[in-house]
Amino acid sequence: MKSKILSLAVAVLIFSAAQAQSIHLGIKGGTNINKISGESFNQKFTYGYHLGGFAEIGLGTKWALQPEVLFNEINADTSSQFSKIYTSLPSNVKNVKLRYLSIPILLDYKVSNLFALQAGPQFGILMNHDNSLVQDGKSAFKKGDFSMLAGVQLKIASLRIYGRYAIGLNNINDIDNKDKWKSQSFQLGIGLALL
Repeated sequence: MKSKILSLAVAVLIFSAAQAQSIHLGIKGGTNINKISGESFNQKFTYGYHLGGFAEIGLGTKWALQPEVLFNEINADTSSQFSKIYTSLPSNVKNVKLRYLSIPILLDYKVSNLFALQAGPQFGILMNHDNSLVQDGKSAFKKGDFSMLAGVQLKIASLRIYGRYAIGLNNINDIDNKDKWKSQSFQLGIGLALL
């Protein structure tokens, strides 16, 4: 399933690039203000970061496709319910760090030359996680996280200033279904178009 989604995304990008009026490549980075929803986790937001690259593929005067490749760090604090729900896991786990390779594919609608609305899917591949949350040699988190994103972006010459909200659509709990874990984050950052 993951390879089919990735293949479809690559096909769309290649087709779009062939039809595109303009292509820009750049780098970006910023902060993640995130949490994992579910009884097992504290519902306050914590901080992480994201770094990566992006492409802007023009699809006419008002529309553009913006695929990105990002390294995302998500932090979350466990709640007092964690050790009650998962008695076989260590009870002293307080903070969890998840590192994802994220691939958002955003559709931009240019409201003006400076301002665009963005929305689209994001697929995250878990690259590294806290080894403190392992049960019988198996990670507590699923390898993939599928999210939807929506946000805004300001474009000032080659500078990009953006803010977006991401909501996880799938349960990333890989232990059982006692508690559903879903990611949520706000991303704030800046980018620089290099080409």
